[in-house]
Amino acid sequence: MSVDRVVLATHNAHKVAEFQAIVAAVRPDLTVVAYDGPEPVEDGTTFAQNALIKARAAAAHTGLPALADDSGLTVSVLGAAPGVFSAYWAGHQKDDIANRRLLLDQLSDLAAEHRTAFFTSVIALVTPGGDEHTVEGIWPGRLATAESGENGFGYDPVFLPDNADGTPGTRSAAELSSPEKNAQSHRARAFVSLQPLLAAL
Repeated sequence: MSVDRVVLATHNAHKVAEFQAIVAAVRPDLTVVAYDGPEPVEDGTTFAQNALIKARAAAAHTGLPALADDSGLTVSVLGAAPGVFSAYWAGHQKDDIANRRLLLDQLSDLAAEHRTAFFTSVIALVTPGGDEHTVEGIWPGRLATAESGENGFGYDPVFLPDNADGTPGTRSAAELSSPEKNAQSHRARAFVSLQPLLAAL
């Protein structure tokens, strides 16, 4: 029997909207529903571990196949930080503005060639029957010296994605329209690998 609904294991409205748009573009028959259950403790040390923790909890709570994304920003000169701690970089309150300001301050004296960074998204798919899969997407770029743009969320205003040919981009992820971002982001790239798994549900 085919599946027409999956639950996205997040209470982040921005992520829900982004996933719904990405999924609708390639699987219009599949409805992504928001998760209203309890949040599990994300005590993993990798994106994959945390994504699986969230997807398992959502599948168990709803009885639906569950998707969960764990993502973050990796800055080369910071030795892979913030990484899995991206949401808490400036403290446990998950303050996007404070996170961005701290990161820009830490890199304030660095030239452009030392500001390389990339977003990582790991998407986990867990079925109520216990099947588990993870896929990964990488979005390369570099860190700007100041915030720009009104779209997106998290670190988008300070992240300058590379162009399709690998050359440095000049617009922040927050200056991209939703269709532009959803066509090239780390989540979109991970979703390409996820499609065969969703089709097999």
